[in-house]
Amino acid sequence: MTLRHLVMWTLHDAADGPRFKAELDSCRGLVPGMLAFDVALRTAGLEANVDVLLDSSFADAAALAAYQNHPHHKAVGARIGPLRASRHVMDYDTDSFKETAL
Repeated sequence: MTLRHLVMWTLHDAADGPRFKAELDSCRGLVPGMLAFDVALRTAGLEANVDVLLDSSFADAAALAAYQNHPHHKAVGARIGPLRASRHVMDYDTDSFKETAL
């Protein structure tokens, strides 16, 4: 099983995006079983309803839990929490998600 962990934030001030991204980027490679970790900022001229996106994947539920409970991750969350106006998250098992060809 591979779990995909997607988190999207709207910030109180979009100008805080680079700071927010830098904080999140410091979590890259934090735990064994983290397979991918990408942070994207809203790009002018492209459609977006959020300011920041985290797109990550984990080998299993234990790896995701280790990431979420890691002291560094919790400290980052405490620092960036006041910057966010809203947060949306979706975790799903990629093995049960079947893409269809276009």
